[in-house]
Amino acid sequence: MKSILRTVLLLLIVSLAIFFFVRYSFVFGEGTKAGEMNFFVKKGYIFKTFEGRLIQTGYKSQVPGAIQSNEFEFSVTDEKVAAILMSNSGATVELHYKEYLGSLPWRGMSKYIVDSVITVKDANGKIKGLQ
Repeated sequence: MKSILRTVLLLLIVSLAIFFFVRYSFVFGEGTKAGEMNFFVKKGYIFKTFEGRLIQTGYKSQVPGAIQSNEFEFSVTDEKVAAILMSNSGATVELHYKEYLGSLPWRGMSKYIVDSVITVKDANGKIKGLQ
């Protein structure tokens, strides 16, 4: 009876470990997003994380000529990337991100984690150099 209980307990622990790995550490997808930086802040009660929002413009296919606005909310864990974004609020940026299936408090409030800035364009459309 004890060996069955140990086996079940071991299977439960291994199953939970696999679940947590897939949910919080496995990169589900990655890609790029471009748009105007709406805001970028450092906030949190216990874990201070960098959070931002990108506004993407586009056209709705259902209604010809109608403009829609898409928001991309993301978190940043790298201090260097955060410094670049903090100094370029309101600029048009192109970001590379990784998508996880769940968020962790110390990683940010979003399941989208920006890991690099590809380009930054000022209000005139001129590409700025990244520091």
